Amino acid sequence: MLNKENTTIGFIGTGVMGKSMAGHLLNAGYSLIVYNRTKSRADELIAQGAVWKDTVAEVVSQANVVITMVGYPQDVEEIYFGQDGIISNAQAGTYVIDMTTSTPSLARRIYAESKNNGIHAVDAPVSGGDIGAREARLAIMVGGDASAFEALLPIFQIIGKNIQLLGDSGAGQHTKMCNQIAIASNMIGVCEAIVYAEKAGLDPNTVLKSIETGAAGSWSLSNLGPRMINRNFEPGFYVKHFIKDMGIALDAAKEMGLLTPGLELAKSLYDELASKGEENSGTQALYKLLAGEV
Repeated sequence: MLNKENTTIGFIGTGVMGKSMAGHLLNAGYSLIVYNRTKSRADELIAQGAVWKDTVAEVVSQANVVITMVGYPQDVEEIYFGQDGIISNAQAGTYVIDMTTSTPSLARRIYAESKNNGIHAVDAPVSGGDIGAREARLAIMVGGDASAFEALLPIFQIIGKNIQLLGDSGAGQHTKMCNQIAIASNMIGVCEAIVYAEKAGLDPNTVLKSIETGAAGSWSLSNLGPRMINRNFEPGFYVKHFIKDMGIALDAAKEMGLLTPGLELAKSLYDELASKGEENSGTQALYKLLAGEV
């Protein structure tokens, strides 16, 4: 049984969301080892008591739970399958949790290779952005064995609130695609509504208060709408990462023979936004494209 006394957590990827997630685990009393490609992004955690390691191999050789939260599927593949990666260096019995939004097929490959090496692997992408990460109320979508899920649940409960086991390996990633598909079209509507309010001469803050509790209400409207109005386009979730996610969802939908016109439109708009130099902005920067500000 995993508990704080016998668990050392390795956290790989301390970016916008990972840093907050790792911080909650540290504050909860877990021993924490960290690695990030850019060490300065882990400085705050190190100052709070986390132990820095220079390589992925060093992290996993000393941790019995390893969490990865990186950018792209190719990063995940390198971290797990590289010569100095997780599967080659983790001890049998280690639990590995990929919380990156990645492909279902890669999640299944990680699970299969891990199982061959006596390692317990789950895919557990999250939703909630920088706010959810900071406030420890992420939605966590888990794919994998029920026994691994039960063992890791106390850790998940430190960083999230809505935690669900969705099925076998890959199910967490498929669920995250459902999440991103729903967000994609919604973001267009949120941006258009705020641009419309402003063009009509209305106070957009008052309009937001009026519509966010009705049928139009959504997380994006309530949390990203105010950022658009205040011209705050700092990333809680990067445009470039959202484009990556939509690409994964489109590929998966094509494999299943599904029509996703809303998703296709959203990706085309975000591709245009990125081409105008906004790839490192937050997803709410789509407002700028629809308002004619880029």
